[in-house]
Amino acid sequence: MKFKSAALLAIPLLALAACGQSEEPTTSLPAPAASTPAATSAAATSAAAAPSGGKIGAKGSACKLPVEFEFAQDWKPKAVTVDPDDELEAALGKRGDLTMACEIDAKPAGNIGFLRVWTAKVKGPKKNLEAYLGKDAIEPAYTDLKIGGRPAVEVVYQKKSELDDSLEQERAFAVGTGKGTVVVVLDSFDNDEHEAMLPAYELAKATLTV
Repeated sequence: MKFKSAALLAIPLLALAACGQSEEPTTSLPAPAASTPAATSAAATSAAAAPSGGKIGAKGSACKLPVEFEFAQDWKPKAVTVDPDDELEAALGKRGDLTMACEIDAKPAGNIGFLRVWTAKVKGPKKNLEAYLGKDAIEPAYTDLKIGGRPAVEVVYQKKSELDDSLEQERAFAVGTGKGTVVVVLDSFDNDEHEAMLPAYELAKATLTV
């Protein structure tokens, strides 16, 4: 699959992309209330993993990756190919040494957002997370942990919505593979979608193996 268009890759435009597939009129979602990174971290800890819909990462799966993990039931994974010579694709699909490799669409399960997988040959989970976040992250809180028996780092942070001045919850984790780093990002439209999609994120984190 070729790289997604800007309408699908820019999270503030996900609702418009989703509505574009339907004849129903577009509706505006209310601005979510702000939440602290500590509160969102607690929410993730208490979130139960979602029922599994299958596994990606291995040869023959929807996305060939340096890791394998289970994705949530009814979510749809697709491989992403980024053309470095295409300015739009490179701008949206590359961050530092990271390149987007896979996205798992939540819309078939009734949510607006994706789990996105980025890969880098450069080692260092935190270094790659910092490259992914850039300068837009507000109060990023990093936690060292092990995922699949490997050194990993998770970050919980906020960023300003591009639709208004509200603060949106964000999170991602990075895992060292021995040959590089894999970053898994929860990309949701707003705070309500973020909370609804947390179980799918937790499923990926709990089942990931290198």
